[in-house]
Amino acid sequence: MKLSKESVLGLIALATFLLLAVIAPGFLSSNNINSMMFQLPEFGLIALAMMVVIVTGGIDLSITYIAALSGVGAALMLTNGYGILPAIIVAILFALACGAFNGFVVSKIGVSPILVTLGTMVLFEGIILAITKGSSISGFSEGYSLIGNGYYLGLVPLSIVIFAVFAIITAILLSKTSWGRSVYMYGSNETATLFSGVKNSRVLMKVYLYASLLAAISAIIMTSRYNSVKVDLGSSYLLQSVAAAVLGGTNIHGGYGKVIGTVYAVMIFQFIRNGLNLLGFHSSLVDVVIGAILILVLAMNFFSDKFKKIAETKNAGKAA
Repeated sequence: MKLSKESVLGLIALATFLLLAVIAPGFLSSNNINSMMFQLPEFGLIALAMMVVIVTGGIDLSITYIAALSGVGAALMLTNGYGILPAIIVAILFALACGAFNGFVVSKIGVSPILVTLGTMVLFEGIILAITKGSSISGFSEGYSLIGNGYYLGLVPLSIVIFAVFAIITAILLSKTSWGRSVYMYGSNETATLFSGVKNSRVLMKVYLYASLLAAISAIIMTSRYNSVKVDLGSSYLLQSVAAAVLGGTNIHGGYGKVIGTVYAVMIFQFIRNGLNLLGFHSSLVDVVIGAILILVLAMNFFSDKFKKIAETKNAGKAA
């Protein structure tokens, strides 16, 4: 029986976990497992957001700054005496406004996603710096800190539960709804999707809005966990989110990608990052490893597609 690429990735995640459990001292300790469970959701949500955009053949380079600006919105509410719910609502509204702007320029004006989001990345960073004056905002309520540091039923980190809920929602939206099917269709063939009666601009707008919503949820978890927010909140996750989406099987040219694959990839990167730290490697080496994995996966996908096209051409020639 032939295994799917996601199943293979799941086995690789398991093998990575077992290997590091053997060679990295303290990897299986309760404190370390707990630490990984608290770190994974914020990265995982950003990776899911990036994956949804990449499925359309695009990319969102502003996603971590959307998260940071969203976090600033929540922080301003909390430090000015407003409750947790208003702060969460404002955080989501900030993110959706950013996503709507990206979506409008990409879907209505037709500018390339990489150019749009490169520009808005700088724009959102500038807005954050103007609001925060380059410093951090901190001092949130104890109740708010429970989102990123609390436990569900005293057993599982609440943030992991939130991540699992949104991963399931994302999987259902992409695989079980007409919008999700349109997202895959658009990524596979934009022109054919248009002629099939699908409003491409509406599909793209919803993609960028949903990616921004996931970024907002990640920002809420991060600001709660760190009890502060600043301009570079989650910025290290930008390259890693692209790498996780691609490693998870998402086609960089669009048209294919599954949530479970991205989740497995996030787990692999979390294990590697944590394991290397326990082994005493410098934190910058983690970026080197992740960058190398990204280049390797992209190269493998390129040659795989190339050989597949050659095989299809030969088969078509034989059939003729």
